Amino acid sequence: MPELEVIGEIGDGKQLFDFLKNHRVDCLIMDVTMPEFQPIQAIHEIKSRYPEIKILVVSAYDDDIYVKGLLKAGVNGYHMKDQSLNDLRLAIQQVLAGERWLSSSLISKLTDSPAANLKIPELTERQRSILRFLHQGLDNKSIAKEMDLSVKTVENHLTRLYQQLNVQSRLEAVNFVARHPKILATPGNEAAEIIIPTRRETDYSPAILVVDDNVRYRKQLLKMIGKVQPEALIYETDDIQGSMQLTQTIHFQLALIDVILGEEDGILCARKIKRVSPQTRIVMISAYPDREFHRLALESGAIAFLDKKNLDLAAIKQVINDVITF
Repeated sequence: MPELEVIGEIGDGKQLFDFLKNHRVDCLIMDVTMPEFQPIQAIHEIKSRYPEIKILVVSAYDDDIYVKGLLKAGVNGYHMKDQSLNDLRLAIQQVLAGERWLSSSLISKLTDSPAANLKIPELTERQRSILRFLHQGLDNKSIAKEMDLSVKTVENHLTRLYQQLNVQSRLEAVNFVARHPKILATPGNEAAEIIIPTRRETDYSPAILVVDDNVRYRKQLLKMIGKVQPEALIYETDDIQGSMQLTQTIHFQLALIDVILGEEDGILCARKIKRVSPQTRIVMISAYPDREFHRLALESGAIAFLDKKNLDLAAIKQVINDVITF
């Protein structure tokens, strides 16, 4: 976050109060389990002396009573340490904007939160695409270029999208995705154009990730996966950054990754996914079935390397049946 300046770092309560006396601080990012620091009392005191300071707690503790006590004391946000750095960035932005932040894993614990029982709206394919680009940090002009639309058309889509998500801004929409990443998934039956009269939320829905920079081929792959497994939730992206954002919040049973992602390396993408989510089974795919690619793919943790021209409906069915456990 190059627009922000870190003006200091401290390790206990005494240092904190000494520092606040001599420096103007806009946002205090803190763990409350420090030496010489009584959390509730200290937060009350900081807010009393410096009401303009925004406080974001970053903690490993998710006890609902503990969290509620700190929120009541005056903290502006509570972020869990096991969440992604991308979520931390969003948390800081939201708190600095004067809004509250809670890590998504805490929402269901706080039973008085209306978000706990929030129904995720159903989006069209185009709306999901716009939301994916929004989540990746693209501005309206870049989204328009990617989707071959006018900027005005993108703005109109965003207005309707904000209404459906019940948010007021770009930042809130990105925050919504961070809390409810399933909204980016394409239901398998939709990808395959299969009509399923009733799709219950309790149905088993394996999560499958497709990483390919060729949009046309990616859609073809989604359609085949949907035909084989209409109950799947299929996520798609074209680069490493998008893959990592999704992997940090979604437990994928299977990832299909192209070896070449534009100017990026699909093998590196596979390694990064395995580092974050070792349980994800990875299948590398390529239009260039080079022997060296095959070797590197298996070394990266992939369970198979498939030639794209052999990746038909039967092959997809075999992969899914071999990999996904019901």
